[in-house]
Amino acid sequence: MEIIPEGRHFRLVHESELPEILVTLERYLPESLKFHQTIKTYLNDRIWDFKFYVAKDWPEKPIILHFPGCTLAPNNNIYQTLGIFCPSAQIEHVDLMRTEDVLIDWQKPLYLNFTHIAIMNRLDEFYSKMGLMERLSGDIYVCNKLNTELELEPLPDDAEMRLLTLDNVQGIHDLYPANEIECVKLFDILVRVLPGLGIFRKDTNELAAWMVHSYYGAMFSMQTRPDYRRMGYGIRLAKALTQLVIERGYTPFVVIRPHNDASRNLYTKLGYVKAYETCRVRMTPDCYEDSTVGTISNTSYAKFPPLPQGECVVDLRKHVPGESQTVDDEGIEDMLAEKCDISSDEARERKTTTDEGIGEDK
Repeated sequence: MEIIPEGRHFRLVHESELPEILVTLERYLPESLKFHQTIKTYLNDRIWDFKFYVAKDWPEKPIILHFPGCTLAPNNNIYQTLGIFCPSAQIEHVDLMRTEDVLIDWQKPLYLNFTHIAIMNRLDEFYSKMGLMERLSGDIYVCNKLNTELELEPLPDDAEMRLLTLDNVQGIHDLYPANEIECVKLFDILVRVLPGLGIFRKDTNELAAWMVHSYYGAMFSMQTRPDYRRMGYGIRLAKALTQLVIERGYTPFVVIRPHNDASRNLYTKLGYVKAYETCRVRMTPDCYEDSTVGTISNTSYAKFPPLPQGECVVDLRKHVPGESQTVDDEGIEDMLAEKCDISSDEARERKTTTDEGIGEDK
């Protein structure tokens, strides 16, 4: 699709500007970590042709948008999936989004990737009057120093850990709980360019568990097949991949659901510490008719319906203006919290559940 050179308040960043933007983002670490590592990965490894936009008054107004393009969106419209960074100390600059009607079509559904909770709350102040925000909350945990003294039992004799190859791409995409919004091609590139590890059965070569370094710098989506859970594969993958990511010059981080004690215990053993709260959001305007909005329960993000493809129509089931909803999950296997449940609570009521069925040594 055609790339928009500038919006009402934002302009497209030229690639030559990215190193300087990277330096600016360092002032706001750890809040800017996801954007900082995304740009660093882009400059070093070129996973995808990302588009970044900064405020026209950057860096005086330090707000930046990222349109990944590799997350599947209706009609291949990259402007319906985005990430936003703005330091919480200058959160008022998020208000530029209120009247950004060139890059963003507020009459269409939007996916916002994991973004600082303060930014989401600021967006909710005006979006709640026009639509519904369904949230998946998480905590960013960062590893500044790996706990190398942590001793783990060796793998069973019938299992081995090794780098992922292109032969594994379809298998890891099939296991990925958000595979409806991430294309197979992305995993093909990730395996080619960034480190990814798997644990395999020696006799059948079956992939039992895997984890890769993401295009946005995080430890991306640990997955374990059900038959191989609670065997300690997860912490072995996490420790080995954390070391690889550090050696490549990146800062490893993960997204952990607030009530996922098993995941938190796993990563804190490795030296990860909480940096800030974040959430992923599906935003659906009142004028869209979508029978799934606010009604999905006990399902995973993999079954989270794709954004509607049609034009804006009158919604006969319109929610009460100001209503906002939270998503919760149970039995997460994914360290990036890609699995979630959608609850249908009343206006702004925040329901919480505890995670179930998780082994501490995944």
